[in-house]
Amino acid sequence: MLDAIVSTVKKYQRKNKFLNRQLKLFKKWYGSRTDGHPDWSKLLSRDSEIWNAALINSKQGPKILIATSVGQYFSGTTLESVLSVGLLLRGAEIHVLLCDSFLPACLACEYTWYPNESKFADNGPQRDICKHCFQPARKTFEEIGAKVHRYNDYVSKDELNEADRLSTTISYDAIPDYVLDGCAVGEHALAGALRFYGRCTLDEEPNADKILRRYFKAALLTKYAMHRLFDEQEFQSVVFHHGIYVPQGVIGEVARQKKLRVVNWNPAYRKQCFIFSHTDTYHHTLMAEPVDRWEELEWTPRIEYNLDNYLKSRWMGSQDWIWFHERPNFDLTAIANEIGIDFSKPTIGLLTNVLWDAQLHYPANAFKNMSEWVLQTISYFSSRPEVNLLIRVHPAEIHGALIARQSIVEEIHRVFPELPKNIFVVPPESHVSTYVAMSKCDSVIIYGTKTGVELTTAGIPVIVAGEAWIRNKGITFDVLSPDQYFDLLDRLPLKERMNNAKIHRARKYAYHFFFRRMIPLKFLAPTKRNPPYRVNINSLQELLPGRSEGLDVICNGILNGTDFIYPAERLEQ
Repeated sequence: MLDAIVSTVKKYQRKNKFLNRQLKLFKKWYGSRTDGHPDWSKLLSRDSEIWNAALINSKQGPKILIATSVGQYFSGTTLESVLSVGLLLRGAEIHVLLCDSFLPACLACEYTWYPNESKFADNGPQRDICKHCFQPARKTFEEIGAKVHRYNDYVSKDELNEADRLSTTISYDAIPDYVLDGCAVGEHALAGALRFYGRCTLDEEPNADKILRRYFKAALLTKYAMHRLFDEQEFQSVVFHHGIYVPQGVIGEVARQKKLRVVNWNPAYRKQCFIFSHTDTYHHTLMAEPVDRWEELEWTPRIEYNLDNYLKSRWMGSQDWIWFHERPNFDLTAIANEIGIDFSKPTIGLLTNVLWDAQLHYPANAFKNMSEWVLQTISYFSSRPEVNLLIRVHPAEIHGALIARQSIVEEIHRVFPELPKNIFVVPPESHVSTYVAMSKCDSVIIYGTKTGVELTTAGIPVIVAGEAWIRNKGITFDVLSPDQYFDLLDRLPLKERMNNAKIHRARKYAYHFFFRRMIPLKFLAPTKRNPPYRVNINSLQELLPGRSEGLDVICNGILNGTDFIYPAERLEQ
Protein backbone atom coordinates (compact mmCIF):
# COMPACT_ATOMS: atom_id res chain seq x y z
CA MET A 1 0.00 0.00 0.00
CA LEU A 2 2.79 2.42 0.88
CA ASP A 3 4.39 1.83 -2.55
CA ALA A 4 1.15 2.90 -4.21
CA ILE A 5 0.96 6.03 -2.07
CA VAL A 6 4.54 6.99 -2.94
CA SER A 7 3.81 6.47 -6.64
CA THR A 8 0.76 8.74 -6.45
CA VAL A 9 2.66 11.47 -4.61
CA LYS A 10 5.38 11.43 -7.26
CA LYS A 11 2.73 11.70 -9.97
CA TYR A 12 1.41 14.89 -8.39
CA GLN A 13 4.91 16.29 -8.12
CA ARG A 14 5.66 15.55 -11.80
CA LYS A 15 2.36 16.96 -12.95
CA ASN A 16 2.99 20.20 -11.10
CA LYS A 17 0.06 22.22 -12.42
CA PHE A 18 1.18 25.03 -10.16
CA LEU A 19 4.12 25.83 -12.44
CA ASN A 20 1.85 26.53 -15.41
CA ARG A 21 -0.48 28.63 -13.28
CA GLN A 22 2.45 30.65 -11.91
CA LEU A 23 3.87 31.28 -15.37
CA LYS A 24 0.53 32.59 -16.63
CA LEU A 25 0.23 34.93 -13.66
CA PHE A 26 3.77 36.12 -14.14
CA LYS A 27 3.19 36.87 -17.82
CA LYS A 28 0.18 38.93 -16.80
CA TRP A 29 2.43 40.91 -14.46
CA TYR A 30 4.90 41.64 -17.29
CA GLY A 31 2.48 43.92 -19.09
CA SER A 32 0.86 45.84 -16.23
CA ARG A 33 -0.01 45.83 -12.57
CA THR A 34 -2.32 43.02 -11.44
CA ASP A 35 -6.01 43.50 -10.75
CA GLY A 36 -5.16 43.26 -7.07
CA HIS A 37 -3.30 46.56 -7.09
CA PRO A 38 -5.67 49.49 -6.66
CA ASP A 39 -5.44 52.37 -9.07
CA TRP A 40 -4.45 54.85 -6.40
CA SER A 41 -4.08 57.69 -8.90
CA LYS A 42 -7.85 57.73 -9.56
CA LEU A 43 -8.75 57.52 -5.89
CA LEU A 44 -6.26 60.20 -4.88
CA SER A 45 -7.40 62.60 -7.58
CA ARG A 46 -11.03 62.01 -6.64
CA ASP A 47 -10.29 62.87 -2.99
CA SER A 48 -7.46 65.31 -3.65
CA GLU A 49 -8.45 67.69 -0.85
CA ILE A 50 -8.29 64.95 1.79
CA TRP A 51 -5.09 63.53 0.32
CA ASN A 52 -3.18 66.78 -0.07
CA ALA A 53 -3.97 67.74 3.52
CA ALA A 54 -2.81 64.30 4.70
CA LEU A 55 0.45 64.56 2.76
CA ILE A 56 1.25 67.95 4.34
CA ASN A 57 0.37 66.66 7.82
CA SER A 58 2.44 63.50 7.41
CA LYS A 59 5.68 65.45 7.00
CA GLN A 60 5.62 66.14 10.73
CA GLY A 61 4.59 62.62 11.68
CA PRO A 62 6.45 59.47 12.77
CA LYS A 63 8.46 57.69 10.08
CA ILE A 64 7.19 54.19 9.30
CA LEU A 65 9.17 51.83 7.08
CA ILE A 66 7.09 49.38 5.04
CA ALA A 67 9.86 46.90 4.21
CA THR A 68 8.03 45.17 1.36
CA SER A 69 11.31 44.24 -0.38
CA VAL A 70 9.79 41.72 -2.80
CA GLY A 71 7.57 43.66 -5.19
CA GLN A 72 6.55 40.48 -7.02
CA TYR A 73 4.86 39.17 -3.86
CA PHE A 74 1.47 40.49 -4.95
CA SER A 75 -0.32 39.81 -1.68
CA GLY A 76 2.30 41.88 0.11
CA THR A 77 2.36 44.87 -2.21
CA THR A 78 -1.44 45.01 -2.30
CA LEU A 79 -1.98 45.01 1.46
CA GLU A 80 1.07 47.14 2.23
CA SER A 81 -0.03 49.82 -0.20
CA VAL A 82 -3.33 49.94 1.71
CA LEU A 83 -1.47 50.14 5.02
CA SER A 84 0.67 52.95 3.62
CA VAL A 85 -2.42 54.97 2.72
CA GLY A 86 -4.15 54.19 6.01
CA LEU A 87 -1.10 55.17 8.06
CA LEU A 88 -0.52 58.33 6.06
CA LEU A 89 -4.15 59.34 6.64
CA ARG A 90 -3.37 58.94 10.35
CA GLY A 91 -0.40 61.30 10.19
CA ALA A 92 2.56 58.99 9.50
CA GLU A 93 5.37 59.61 7.00
CA ILE A 94 5.65 56.48 4.87
CA HIS A 95 8.90 54.99 3.60
CA VAL A 96 9.05 51.78 1.53
CA LEU A 97 11.97 49.41 0.98
CA LEU A 98 12.19 47.51 -2.32
CA CYS A 99 14.83 45.29 -3.86
CA ASP A 100 15.99 46.73 -7.18
CA SER A 101 17.32 43.49 -8.76
CA PHE A 102 20.10 43.56 -6.17
CA LEU A 103 19.68 40.41 -4.09
CA PRO A 104 20.93 37.15 -5.64
CA ALA A 105 17.97 35.19 -4.15
CA CYS A 106 14.79 36.03 -2.26
CA LEU A 107 11.28 34.99 -1.26
CA ALA A 108 10.03 35.30 -4.86
CA CYS A 109 12.32 32.48 -6.03
CA GLU A 110 10.86 28.96 -6.01
CA TYR A 111 11.86 25.77 -7.76
CA THR A 112 8.54 25.85 -9.69
CA TRP A 113 9.88 28.80 -11.69
CA TYR A 114 13.02 26.89 -12.69
CA PRO A 115 12.56 23.46 -14.32
CA ASN A 116 16.30 23.68 -14.94
CA GLU A 117 17.56 24.63 -11.48
CA SER A 118 21.15 24.93 -12.61
CA LYS A 119 20.15 28.15 -14.41
CA PHE A 120 19.00 29.66 -11.15
CA ALA A 121 22.03 28.26 -9.31
CA ASP A 122 24.37 29.93 -11.83
CA ASN A 123 22.48 33.11 -12.73
CA GLY A 124 19.98 33.83 -9.94
CA PRO A 125 16.69 35.68 -10.59
CA GLN A 126 18.06 38.77 -12.35
CA ARG A 127 17.43 37.44 -15.86
CA ASP A 128 13.74 36.73 -15.29
CA ILE A 129 11.91 37.46 -12.01
CA CYS A 130 13.83 40.64 -11.18
CA LYS A 131 13.01 42.24 -14.55
CA HIS A 132 9.36 42.52 -13.59
CA CYS A 133 9.46 42.83 -9.81
CA PHE A 134 10.80 46.24 -8.82
CA GLN A 135 9.28 48.71 -11.26
CA PRO A 136 5.54 47.88 -10.88
CA ALA A 137 5.84 47.93 -7.09
CA ARG A 138 7.85 51.17 -7.16
CA LYS A 139 5.13 52.77 -9.28
CA THR A 140 2.41 51.66 -6.87
CA PHE A 141 4.14 53.08 -3.79
CA GLU A 142 5.34 56.29 -5.40
CA GLU A 143 1.77 56.99 -6.52
CA ILE A 144 0.79 57.26 -2.88
CA GLY A 145 3.64 59.58 -1.95
CA ALA A 146 5.88 57.05 -0.22
CA LYS A 147 9.65 57.53 -0.19
CA VAL A 148 11.04 54.41 -1.89
CA HIS A 149 14.43 53.10 -0.71
CA ARG A 150 16.48 50.64 -2.79
CA TYR A 151 18.78 47.95 -1.44
CA ASN A 152 21.48 48.92 -3.90
CA ASP A 153 21.81 52.38 -2.34
CA TYR A 154 22.70 51.06 1.10
CA VAL A 155 25.51 48.56 0.45
CA SER A 156 29.06 49.81 -0.10
CA LYS A 157 31.51 48.30 -2.59
CA ASP A 158 33.58 46.96 0.30
CA GLU A 159 30.52 45.27 1.80
CA LEU A 160 29.61 43.78 -1.55
CA ASN A 161 33.12 42.35 -1.82
CA GLU A 162 32.90 41.01 1.72
CA ALA A 163 29.59 39.32 0.95
CA ASP A 164 31.23 37.74 -2.11
CA ARG A 165 34.15 36.54 -0.02
CA LEU A 166 32.08 35.09 2.83
CA SER A 167 29.54 33.42 0.59
CA THR A 168 32.26 31.65 -1.39
CA THR A 169 34.74 30.73 1.37
CA ILE A 170 32.60 29.67 4.34
CA SER A 171 32.10 25.91 4.24
CA TYR A 172 28.70 24.64 3.13
CA ASP A 173 28.11 22.88 6.46
CA ALA A 174 28.98 26.02 8.45
CA ILE A 175 26.51 28.32 6.70
CA PRO A 176 23.32 27.40 8.65
CA ASP A 177 24.93 28.29 11.98
CA TYR A 178 26.76 31.40 10.76
CA VAL A 179 26.14 34.52 12.86
CA LEU A 180 27.42 37.96 11.85
CA ASP A 181 27.43 40.68 14.52
CA GLY A 182 24.72 38.86 16.42
CA CYS A 183 22.54 38.37 13.34
CA ALA A 184 21.70 34.76 12.44
CA VAL A 185 22.10 35.27 8.70
CA GLY A 186 22.88 31.59 8.17
CA GLU A 187 19.63 30.38 9.71
CA HIS A 188 17.56 32.64 7.50
CA ALA A 189 19.61 31.67 4.44
CA LEU A 190 18.87 28.00 5.13
CA ALA A 191 15.15 28.72 5.65
CA GLY A 192 15.11 30.56 2.33
CA ALA A 193 16.86 27.74 0.47
CA LEU A 194 14.54 25.14 1.99
CA ARG A 195 11.55 27.18 0.92
CA PHE A 196 13.00 27.46 -2.61
CA TYR A 197 13.20 23.68 -2.81
CA GLY A 198 10.02 22.84 -0.88
CA ARG A 199 12.04 20.54 1.38
CA CYS A 200 13.02 20.27 5.04
CA THR A 201 16.61 19.28 4.19
CA LEU A 202 18.91 20.00 1.26
CA ASP A 203 20.20 16.43 1.14
CA GLU A 204 20.54 14.88 -2.31
CA GLU A 205 19.93 18.16 -4.16
CA PRO A 206 22.72 18.51 -6.76
CA ASN A 207 22.57 22.33 -6.79
CA ALA A 208 22.14 22.73 -3.02
CA ASP A 209 25.60 24.19 -2.43
CA LYS A 210 25.23 26.94 -5.03
CA ILE A 211 21.66 27.80 -4.07
CA LEU A 212 22.32 27.90 -0.33
CA ARG A 213 25.28 30.20 -1.03
CA ARG A 214 22.99 32.46 -3.08
CA TYR A 215 20.62 32.82 -0.13
CA PHE A 216 23.56 33.27 2.23
CA LYS A 217 24.96 36.12 0.13
CA ALA A 218 21.47 37.68 -0.05
CA ALA A 219 21.17 37.46 3.73
CA LEU A 220 24.57 39.12 4.17
CA LEU A 221 23.70 41.93 1.78
CA THR A 222 20.39 42.47 3.54
CA LYS A 223 22.20 42.71 6.87
CA TYR A 224 24.58 45.36 5.52
CA ALA A 225 21.79 47.34 3.86
CA MET A 226 19.56 47.32 6.93
CA HIS A 227 22.30 48.56 9.24
CA ARG A 228 23.05 51.52 6.98
CA LEU A 229 19.39 52.35 6.31
CA PHE A 230 18.50 52.26 10.01
CA ASP A 231 21.53 54.39 10.86
CA GLU A 232 20.57 57.02 8.31
CA GLN A 233 16.82 57.13 8.96
CA GLU A 234 15.00 57.37 12.30
CA PHE A 235 12.06 55.03 11.88
CA GLN A 236 9.53 54.54 14.65
CA SER A 237 8.56 51.07 13.45
CA VAL A 238 9.24 48.64 10.62
CA VAL A 239 6.37 46.72 9.01
CA PHE A 240 6.72 43.75 6.66
CA HIS A 241 5.18 40.41 5.74
CA HIS A 242 6.33 36.95 6.86
CA GLY A 243 9.17 37.92 9.21
CA ILE A 244 11.16 34.86 8.13
CA TYR A 245 13.13 33.67 5.09
CA VAL A 246 15.25 36.07 2.98
CA PRO A 247 15.24 39.01 3.19
CA GLN A 248 12.42 39.40 5.75
CA GLY A 249 14.01 37.36 8.54
CA VAL A 250 17.23 39.38 8.40
CA ILE A 251 15.34 42.69 8.34
CA GLY A 252 13.66 41.69 11.60
CA GLU A 253 16.94 40.64 13.22
CA VAL A 254 18.66 43.95 12.45
CA ALA A 255 15.62 46.06 13.38
CA ARG A 256 15.44 44.38 16.78
CA GLN A 257 19.15 45.00 17.30
CA LYS A 258 18.50 48.68 16.58
CA LYS A 259 15.66 48.69 19.15
CA LEU A 260 13.06 49.46 16.48
CA ARG A 261 9.49 48.28 16.88
CA VAL A 262 8.90 45.40 14.45
CA VAL A 263 5.49 44.46 13.08
CA ASN A 264 5.00 41.30 10.99
CA TRP A 265 1.88 40.11 9.21
CA ASN A 266 0.47 37.26 7.15
CA PRO A 267 -2.87 36.51 5.51
CA ALA A 268 -5.03 34.55 7.97
CA TYR A 269 -7.25 31.55 7.21
CA ARG A 270 -10.60 33.34 7.41
CA LYS A 271 -11.61 35.33 4.35
CA GLN A 272 -10.62 39.00 4.43
CA CYS A 273 -8.59 38.52 7.62
CA PHE A 274 -4.91 39.00 8.55
CA ILE A 275 -2.69 38.14 11.51
CA PHE A 276 -0.38 40.88 12.79
CA SER A 277 2.21 40.46 15.51
CA HIS A 278 4.65 42.65 17.41
CA THR A 279 8.40 42.08 17.59
CA ASP A 280 8.64 38.86 15.57
CA THR A 281 6.86 36.55 13.15
CA TYR A 282 3.60 35.06 14.39
CA HIS A 283 5.23 31.63 14.08
CA HIS A 284 7.03 32.57 17.30
CA THR A 285 4.75 35.10 19.00
CA LEU A 286 1.50 33.11 18.99
CA MET A 287 3.16 30.42 21.11
CA ALA A 288 4.33 33.00 23.65
CA GLU A 289 1.23 35.19 23.75
CA PRO A 290 0.13 35.79 27.39
CA VAL A 291 -2.99 33.81 28.28
CA ASP A 292 -4.51 36.85 30.00
CA ARG A 293 -5.30 38.18 26.51
CA TRP A 294 -8.17 35.69 26.28
CA GLU A 295 -8.76 33.50 29.35
CA GLU A 296 -11.02 36.05 31.07
CA LEU A 297 -13.11 36.57 27.94
CA GLU A 298 -16.79 36.81 28.91
CA TRP A 299 -18.53 33.90 27.20
CA THR A 300 -21.92 34.59 25.63
CA PRO A 301 -24.42 32.58 23.56
CA ARG A 302 -23.54 34.73 20.55
CA ILE A 303 -19.83 33.91 20.87
CA GLU A 304 -20.77 30.24 21.22
CA TYR A 305 -22.88 30.40 18.06
CA ASN A 306 -20.26 32.25 16.00
CA LEU A 307 -17.50 29.85 17.03
CA ASP A 308 -19.55 26.71 16.34
CA ASN A 309 -20.66 28.09 12.99
CA TYR A 310 -17.09 28.84 11.96
CA LEU A 311 -15.62 25.56 13.22
CA LYS A 312 -18.21 23.61 11.26
CA SER A 313 -17.41 25.68 8.16
CA ARG A 314 -13.79 24.59 8.48
CA TRP A 315 -14.84 21.10 7.38
CA MET A 316 -15.52 22.51 3.90
CA GLY A 317 -13.54 25.76 4.06
CA SER A 318 -16.57 27.84 3.12
CA GLN A 319 -15.50 30.82 5.24
CA ASP A 320 -11.78 30.60 4.46
CA TRP A 321 -9.56 31.76 1.63
CA ILE A 322 -6.70 29.47 2.66
CA TRP A 323 -8.01 25.95 2.24
CA PHE A 324 -6.36 22.68 1.16
CA HIS A 325 -9.04 19.98 1.18
CA GLU A 326 -10.87 19.17 -2.04
CA ARG A 327 -14.26 17.46 -1.79
CA PRO A 328 -13.63 15.86 1.63
CA ASN A 329 -15.27 12.52 2.35
CA PHE A 330 -17.21 12.52 5.65
CA ASP A 331 -18.53 8.94 5.48
CA LEU A 332 -16.89 7.03 8.31
CA THR A 333 -17.46 3.60 6.80
CA ALA A 334 -15.96 4.68 3.48
CA ILE A 335 -13.05 6.31 5.29
CA ALA A 336 -12.30 3.15 7.30
CA ASN A 337 -12.48 1.04 4.14
CA GLU A 338 -10.16 3.36 2.22
CA ILE A 339 -7.58 3.39 4.99
CA GLY A 340 -8.05 -0.27 5.90
CA ILE A 341 -8.28 0.57 9.59
CA ASP A 342 -10.43 -0.86 12.38
CA PHE A 343 -11.51 2.09 14.53
CA SER A 344 -12.80 -0.25 17.24
CA LYS A 345 -9.15 -0.74 18.16
CA PRO A 346 -7.57 2.14 20.16
CA THR A 347 -6.23 4.59 17.57
CA ILE A 348 -3.80 7.48 17.98
CA GLY A 349 -3.90 10.18 15.32
CA LEU A 350 -0.85 12.00 13.99
CA LEU A 351 -1.14 15.18 11.87
CA THR A 352 1.79 16.45 9.85
CA ASN A 353 2.42 19.92 8.50
CA VAL A 354 4.38 20.85 5.36
CA LEU A 355 8.01 19.79 5.71
CA TRP A 356 9.65 22.94 4.36
CA ASP A 357 7.41 25.57 5.95
CA ALA A 358 8.94 27.98 8.52
CA GLN A 359 12.09 25.93 9.08
CA LEU A 360 13.48 28.00 11.94
CA HIS A 361 14.94 27.22 15.32
CA TYR A 362 12.25 26.74 17.97
CA PRO A 363 13.63 26.13 21.48
CA ALA A 364 10.42 24.29 22.45
CA ASN A 365 10.76 21.59 19.78
CA ALA A 366 11.39 18.11 21.13
CA PHE A 367 12.86 16.98 17.80
CA LYS A 368 15.29 18.34 15.21
CA ASN A 369 12.56 18.60 12.58
CA MET A 370 9.19 17.18 11.66
CA SER A 371 10.60 14.33 9.60
CA GLU A 372 12.64 13.08 12.56
CA TRP A 373 9.54 13.30 14.79
CA VAL A 374 7.39 11.26 12.40
CA LEU A 375 10.01 8.56 11.88
CA GLN A 376 10.73 8.16 15.59
CA THR A 377 7.01 8.03 16.33
CA ILE A 378 6.50 5.26 13.78
CA SER A 379 9.43 3.36 15.25
CA TYR A 380 7.88 3.66 18.71
CA PHE A 381 4.41 2.46 17.67
CA SER A 382 5.88 -0.44 15.70
CA SER A 383 6.41 -2.05 19.12
CA ARG A 384 2.84 -1.25 20.24
CA PRO A 385 0.73 -3.60 18.08
CA GLU A 386 -2.25 -3.22 20.41
CA VAL A 387 -2.65 0.42 19.29
CA ASN A 388 -3.22 1.87 15.80
CA LEU A 389 -1.26 4.89 14.61
CA LEU A 390 -3.13 6.87 11.93
CA ILE A 391 -0.94 9.40 10.09
CA ARG A 392 -2.78 12.06 8.10
CA VAL A 393 -0.37 13.81 5.72
CA HIS A 394 -1.14 17.52 5.24
CA PRO A 395 -2.99 18.12 1.93
CA ALA A 396 -0.98 21.33 1.43
CA GLU A 397 1.93 19.14 0.31
CA ILE A 398 0.24 18.99 -3.10
CA HIS A 399 -2.51 21.63 -2.88
CA GLY A 400 -0.55 24.49 -1.28
CA ALA A 401 0.94 27.57 -2.94
CA LEU A 402 4.30 25.78 -3.19
CA ILE A 403 4.03 22.06 -3.92
CA ALA A 404 6.32 20.17 -1.56
CA ARG A 405 9.26 18.60 -3.34
CA GLN A 406 10.04 16.42 -0.34
CA SER A 407 7.04 14.41 0.81
CA ILE A 408 6.73 12.89 4.25
CA VAL A 409 5.29 9.81 2.51
CA GLU A 410 8.57 9.30 0.67
CA GLU A 411 10.53 9.89 3.87
CA ILE A 412 8.49 7.21 5.62
CA HIS A 413 8.89 4.79 2.73
CA ARG A 414 12.65 5.33 2.66
CA VAL A 415 13.02 4.19 6.29
CA PHE A 416 10.05 1.81 6.47
CA PRO A 417 9.60 0.14 3.05
CA GLU A 418 6.87 -1.94 4.65
CA LEU A 419 4.86 -0.44 7.50
CA PRO A 420 3.84 -2.44 10.55
CA LYS A 421 0.22 -3.60 10.32
CA ASN A 422 -0.92 -1.20 13.07
CA ILE A 423 0.35 1.92 11.27
CA PHE A 424 -1.69 3.62 8.53
CA VAL A 425 -0.85 6.56 6.26
CA VAL A 426 -3.47 8.80 4.65
CA PRO A 427 -1.66 10.54 1.76
CA PRO A 428 -2.04 14.23 0.92
CA GLU A 429 -4.23 13.62 -2.15
CA SER A 430 -6.79 11.58 -0.19
CA HIS A 431 -10.30 12.99 0.22
CA VAL A 432 -10.57 11.55 3.72
CA SER A 433 -11.90 14.22 6.07
CA THR A 434 -9.21 14.92 8.63
CA TYR A 435 -11.86 15.99 11.13
CA VAL A 436 -13.89 12.78 10.85
CA ALA A 437 -10.82 10.55 10.99
CA MET A 438 -9.35 12.33 14.02
CA SER A 439 -12.70 12.30 15.84
CA LYS A 440 -12.40 8.50 16.03
CA CYS A 441 -8.96 8.71 17.65
CA ASP A 442 -8.26 8.35 21.36
CA SER A 443 -5.88 11.31 21.13
CA VAL A 444 -3.93 13.18 18.45
CA ILE A 445 -0.24 14.05 18.21
CA ILE A 446 0.75 17.21 16.31
CA TYR A 447 3.91 19.10 15.47
CA GLY A 448 3.09 22.50 13.99
CA THR A 449 -0.44 22.34 12.63
CA LYS A 450 -3.12 24.75 13.81
CA THR A 451 -5.65 21.88 13.72
CA GLY A 452 -4.81 21.32 17.38
CA VAL A 453 -6.80 24.49 18.13
CA GLU A 454 -9.88 22.90 16.57
CA LEU A 455 -9.52 19.37 17.93
CA THR A 456 -9.33 20.51 21.53
CA THR A 457 -12.64 22.39 21.20
CA ALA A 458 -14.21 18.96 20.62
CA GLY A 459 -12.51 17.52 23.71
CA ILE A 460 -9.93 15.47 21.81
CA PRO A 461 -6.67 15.30 23.81
CA VAL A 462 -3.73 16.74 21.85
CA ILE A 463 -0.01 16.15 22.35
CA VAL A 464 2.25 18.91 20.98
CA ALA A 465 5.77 17.89 19.94
CA GLY A 466 6.67 21.01 17.95
CA GLU A 467 5.77 24.66 17.46
CA ALA A 468 1.97 24.48 17.23
CA TRP A 469 0.21 27.65 18.39
CA ILE A 470 -1.96 25.74 20.88
CA ARG A 471 1.21 25.16 22.93
CA ASN A 472 1.56 26.98 26.28
CA LYS A 473 -2.18 27.60 26.66
CA GLY A 474 -2.88 25.17 29.50
CA ILE A 475 -4.90 22.99 27.12
CA THR A 476 -2.58 20.43 25.53
CA PHE A 477 0.19 18.06 26.57
CA ASP A 478 3.30 20.05 25.64
CA VAL A 479 6.56 18.11 25.44
CA LEU A 480 10.06 19.60 25.51
CA SER A 481 12.30 16.56 25.00
CA PRO A 482 12.25 13.13 23.36
CA ASP A 483 12.30 11.44 26.78
CA GLN A 484 9.26 13.40 27.92
CA TYR A 485 7.55 12.64 24.61
CA PHE A 486 8.03 8.90 24.77
CA ASP A 487 7.08 8.79 28.45
CA LEU A 488 3.80 10.40 27.45
CA LEU A 489 3.28 7.96 24.58
CA ASP A 490 3.66 5.13 27.10
CA ARG A 491 0.47 6.43 28.75
CA LEU A 492 -1.56 6.05 25.56
CA PRO A 493 -4.34 5.32 24.97
CA LEU A 494 -5.79 7.81 27.44
CA LYS A 495 -9.31 6.32 27.12
CA GLU A 496 -11.00 9.57 28.05
CA ARG A 497 -11.81 12.96 26.57
CA MET A 498 -10.80 16.32 28.04
CA ASN A 499 -12.88 17.50 30.99
CA ASN A 500 -15.50 20.23 30.57
CA ALA A 501 -13.36 22.95 32.15
CA LYS A 502 -10.48 22.30 29.76
CA ILE A 503 -12.82 22.12 26.77
CA HIS A 504 -14.29 25.49 27.72
CA ARG A 505 -10.77 26.91 27.98
CA ALA A 506 -9.96 25.47 24.55
CA ARG A 507 -13.07 27.08 23.08
CA LYS A 508 -12.12 30.46 24.53
CA TYR A 509 -8.72 30.24 22.92
CA ALA A 510 -10.21 29.09 19.61
CA TYR A 511 -12.48 32.13 19.57
CA HIS A 512 -9.57 34.40 20.41
CA PHE A 513 -7.43 32.80 17.70
CA PHE A 514 -9.97 32.72 14.88
CA PHE A 515 -11.99 35.86 15.64
CA ARG A 516 -9.75 38.23 17.58
CA ARG A 517 -6.22 37.54 16.32
CA MET A 518 -7.48 37.26 12.74
CA ILE A 519 -8.27 40.89 11.96
CA PRO A 520 -10.88 41.54 9.24
CA LEU A 521 -10.43 44.13 6.50
CA LYS A 522 -13.81 44.00 4.78
CA PHE A 523 -12.74 46.29 1.93
CA LEU A 524 -10.35 43.60 0.65
CA ALA A 525 -12.56 41.55 -1.64
CA PRO A 526 -11.58 37.91 -2.27
CA THR A 527 -10.56 36.91 -5.80
CA LYS A 528 -9.90 33.56 -7.42
CA ARG A 529 -6.42 34.45 -8.60
CA ASN A 530 -3.15 35.90 -7.38
CA PRO A 531 -3.31 37.99 -5.24
CA PRO A 532 -6.28 36.40 -3.45
CA TYR A 533 -7.81 39.81 -2.69
CA ARG A 534 -8.26 43.23 -4.28
CA VAL A 535 -8.95 46.63 -2.77
CA ASN A 536 -12.64 47.43 -3.13
CA ILE A 537 -13.14 51.06 -2.09
CA ASN A 538 -14.69 54.03 -3.83
CA SER A 539 -13.25 56.80 -1.67
CA LEU A 540 -10.31 57.48 0.62
CA GLN A 541 -12.86 58.27 3.30
CA GLU A 542 -13.34 54.50 3.72
CA LEU A 543 -9.78 54.31 5.08
CA LEU A 544 -10.07 57.20 7.54
CA PRO A 545 -10.02 56.55 11.30
CA GLY A 546 -13.34 55.21 12.56
CA ARG A 547 -14.46 53.74 9.24
CA SER A 548 -12.88 50.27 9.57
CA GLU A 549 -12.38 48.80 13.03
CA GLY A 550 -9.91 46.28 11.67
CA LEU A 551 -7.77 48.94 9.97
CA ASP A 552 -7.92 51.02 13.16
CA VAL A 553 -6.64 48.09 15.24
CA ILE A 554 -3.78 47.50 12.79
CA CYS A 555 -2.75 51.14 12.41
CA ASN A 556 -2.96 51.80 16.15
CA GLY A 557 -0.75 48.78 16.74
CA ILE A 558 1.82 50.00 14.24
CA LEU A 559 1.81 53.60 15.49
CA ASN A 560 1.32 53.09 19.23
CA GLY A 561 2.32 49.51 19.97
CA THR A 562 -1.17 48.42 21.09
CA ASP A 563 -2.23 44.78 20.82
CA PHE A 564 -3.27 43.43 17.45
CA ILE A 565 -6.53 42.08 18.86
CA TYR A 566 -9.82 42.71 17.11
CA PRO A 567 -12.72 43.12 19.61
CA ALA A 568 -14.96 40.62 17.82
CA GLU A 569 -16.90 39.88 21.01
CA ARG A 570 -18.13 43.48 20.97
CA LEU A 571 -18.56 44.02 17.23
CA GLU A 572 -19.72 40.74 15.72
CA GLN A 573 -23.01 40.42 17.56
